[in-house]
Amino acid sequence: MGISPELERKLAELRASGKSIVFTNGCFDLLHPGHIHQLREARAQGDFLIVGLNSDSSTRRLKGEGRPMLPQDARQELLEAIRYVDAVVIFDEDTPEALIREVRPDVLVKGAGYEIKDIVGAELVKGYGGRVHRVPMLPGYSTSELLSKLK
Repeated sequence: MGISPELERKLAELRASGKSIVFTNGCFDLLHPGHIHQLREARAQGDFLIVGLNSDSSTRRLKGEGRPMLPQDARQELLEAIRYVDAVVIFDEDTPEALIREVRPDVLVKGAGYEIKDIVGAELVKGYGGRVHRVPMLPGYSTSELLSKLK
């Protein structure tokens, strides 16, 4: 998968004009207010937000059988409809490390449930002068909790 030539050109234009690129990632299975909160906060960290989206097979490996609830094309469409999101790139690996290497974001964003030492790509981004931002979680909103309530 990886980024498209069009996105590659867009990123070069943004960098040339001094704009900052932000990256976050996740499965985004069953979008909820916690996801919107994370995306809003991520976009506030820079000028252009790229969301790395776990593919169906990647989500299944991470979350188990029965997941994702929505296929990757539907999850991508929902994310692209959110005003804070500028681009969505699907990745098939278990982590977004290769995609982060390709994008080279100025800011890497994850939920505060992760310690910086556990955030994939944090050392890479900090190594070339970027920064890592942790977004506080919105209490009561996690896909796993919501699915548990549904059962």
